[in-house]
Amino acid sequence: MITIRIATTSDAEILALLGRITYSESHGEYIDNKKHLLNYNNEAFSLKKIKESLSDTNNLFYLVYVNNLPVGYAKLVLRATFNNETPENSCRLERIYILNEFLPLKIGQQLYDILINKAISLNFDCIWLSVYIKNNRAIQFYLKNNFKKIGSLQFKVDETEYENTVFSKKIERI
Repeated sequence: MITIRIATTSDAEILALLGRITYSESHGEYIDNKKHLLNYNNEAFSLKKIKESLSDTNNLFYLVYVNNLPVGYAKLVLRATFNNETPENSCRLERIYILNEFLPLKIGQQLYDILINKAISLNFDCIWLSVYIKNNRAIQFYLKNNFKKIGSLQFKVDETEYENTVFSKKIERI
């Protein structure tokens, strides 16, 4: 059984561990220097950083469970714009990470649908995200969900910058 719920500060350890594993699974093959990957994981997914992020009221985290085991999560950043390319009333889909073993269950789509409905309920006009240019699976997922390319940005992992494509989507209210 798949369940999805809002994460709280008491979930920091689960999010830190899931973050490290899922980021390494989804991006590790693209990072040549594995020490850089370790340094990034130590910084981005430290308990301190995750707790700070969970405490920020502009961040919403959702945890995904399959048969009561945590298998993924998402992070939505409220009131976040991309340069002058998105409207002022925008939010950012910062992460949808699912453990590789559970990708065939199509949990990412269920999680995405919850995030879009949350953005609608909060009256946002636009949602945007960035994805590494070589992450074809993620790019296809966002294109399938009607995102459009609006730009690019550099994402730094330790000493190396990686080009990311920025996508956005106008939020349609029913």
